[in-house]
Amino acid sequence: MKIDNRGKFRAASLAAFAFAACASPERSPGTGDAAAGAEGVADLVILGGRVMDPETRLDAVHDVAVAGGRIAAIAEGGLAGRDTIDATGLVVAPGFIDLHAHGQDTVSAKLQALDGVTTALEMEIGVYPVAEWVASREGTAPIHFGATVSHPGARTKLIAGFDVGHSVMTPPGEPSPFEFDAVYGAIDDDQMLELNGLIASGLEEGGLGIGFGITYTPGASRTEIYRVFQLAAAQGAPAYVHIRGENSGGTLGAFQEVIANALATGASLHIVHMNSSADELARLTLEMIRGARDRGIDITTESYPYTAGSTRIESALFDPWEGGTDEEYGRLQWSGTPERLNAESFRRYREEGGWVVIHGRSEETNEWIVAQPDVIVASDGIPYLYQAIHPRGAGTYSRVLGHYVRERGALSLMDALAKMTILPAQRVEGFAPVMARKGRVQIDADADIVVFDPETIIDRATYADPAAPSEGVHYLLVEGIAVVRDGELVPGVYPGRPIVSGAR
Repeated sequence: MKIDNRGKFRAASLAAFAFAACASPERSPGTGDAAAGAEGVADLVILGGRVMDPETRLDAVHDVAVAGGRIAAIAEGGLAGRDTIDATGLVVAPGFIDLHAHGQDTVSAKLQALDGVTTALEMEIGVYPVAEWVASREGTAPIHFGATVSHPGARTKLIAGFDVGHSVMTPPGEPSPFEFDAVYGAIDDDQMLELNGLIASGLEEGGLGIGFGITYTPGASRTEIYRVFQLAAAQGAPAYVHIRGENSGGTLGAFQEVIANALATGASLHIVHMNSSADELARLTLEMIRGARDRGIDITTESYPYTAGSTRIESALFDPWEGGTDEEYGRLQWSGTPERLNAESFRRYREEGGWVVIHGRSEETNEWIVAQPDVIVASDGIPYLYQAIHPRGAGTYSRVLGHYVRERGALSLMDALAKMTILPAQRVEGFAPVMARKGRVQIDADADIVVFDPETIIDRATYADPAAPSEGVHYLLVEGIAVVRDGELVPGVYPGRPIVSGAR
């Protein structure tokens, strides 16, 4: 058991409540009974909410007691607490876990808290170096945070000799910090060994796996990517991958590359934002992913619930767009403005650098992807520290619950919650065991809890107003500490902790 400055109370409280919880053989999985209330007084009791735990499929009106940052008891009544929350008519669920949150700053984290997120991880591009970045965030995080080791960042260190840190966190108008040769240059066999050494050091510093943005580093050969997959397998580290662009072997070829690498090396694989990577081939690529999983490959994927994507216009992803027509460029919207691009503005903004929104995917396919029970929900949210760019960083989870569950009926509430909680927790917990206590409303789980109104929760962020906070989250607890109370952020509260490899 982890002991902190609340350790003595935590140990005593959990022992008393856990004993009472085990006393009733009739209870639902992971729940206690009313006798728990007689054993001690909790820090907080959430009263009369609809408790939903996607792992055990518990769905019942219960009280939830919190002591020392953990869930101490779950019972039909009779629990006592120094503080209480009236959750009548509200859902009490595990806090949402975002595997793909580029917005690693306090402003972005607060918007995510209002969207029900208690853990936001930067797994796609990652950071480099890791330890320095983790230290920079401690004490300023409303919710938990963590990141993979960045393959593009390590590549930049190798080729250009400087640290990119968290490369996504650059002010508007400044170019992406990847040095030109680090994006387009090739490396030889000896350099591949050196690159793997840099990445391995990042894993030792707490990186949660290896983050690849292959489409952003077209100079990285298939051999290079395969060698890094070998390292991932040797270290037991999952690979989180943005696949190659469609101009490099086509969409299916890009999926086949990483699935083959996982099969050949034994590495765990997570393919990010399948919706934007596969587009209208989503049904076929998910068939491929499921087929690989059925044959023993540890492979998962994710999506965000929007038909438009977003990235930096100067990145290599837009190289194939050169020479396009005004109509083609009209799919692009300069972030934070209503401006749609044309050939002239596309060239100008590429030289200037900055974020752009990419429209054009179909809502029919988008809804189909959202409804798939094995596709994790992840925001791909972009930082709000400098400017508002895309609504997904503020509204992803409330949009799934409000629009796709309540309004559209595309999937059940329990299935939606599973995609936001237990599935991402299980994706990470093999490399960071602390995540085995998250994504669950069960005794001894961390008290990372969201309390929301299923009848009113909805996203308010739009492409015109990307930073509008979601509505319907009444309370958000991070290890038992209220970050959101009565629908409002609690000022000056930063209980978020780093999630690092090996942490228990």
